[in-house]
Amino acid sequence: MHGDEATVRKILTELGDTWAVVGLSTNTRRAAYGVAEVLQRFGKRVVPVHPKAETVHGEQGYASLADIPFEVDVVDVFVNGDLAGAVADEAVAKGARAVWFQLGVVDEAAYDRTRAAGLEMVMDRCPAIEIPRLPHASS
Repeated sequence: MHGDEATVRKILTELGDTWAVVGLSTNTRRAAYGVAEVLQRFGKRVVPVHPKAETVHGEQGYASLADIPFEVDVVDVFVNGDLAGAVADEAVAKGARAVWFQLGVVDEAAYDRTRAAGLEMVMDRCPAIEIPRLPHASS
């Protein structure tokens, strides 16, 4: 498993509250939309990253991570597995503290590169499932 409980907890509670959600758009049927809503409920600032740069859940969207004009703590990746590695590399370049690949997204090489760059990383997990399990979590 890529992301033991200690790493999951650290990303969710210690590494910062600004989460760039790559693949988040106004499409309410997409998983990213609901996950972003849960993250907001638990106090995270959710920054949509999508080619359309739409405003979602009241937050201005950006076309790419590089376009975000402020620091990002965690990059949550909702893209196909074959594109996820490039997003992890962009997260490293952006100066993020962690990368989170959603359920079903696994890229061993990206994991190795991201960890080697000093970032925490979780793959094949969902923060919306994990965050309510944390002690003292409240919505």
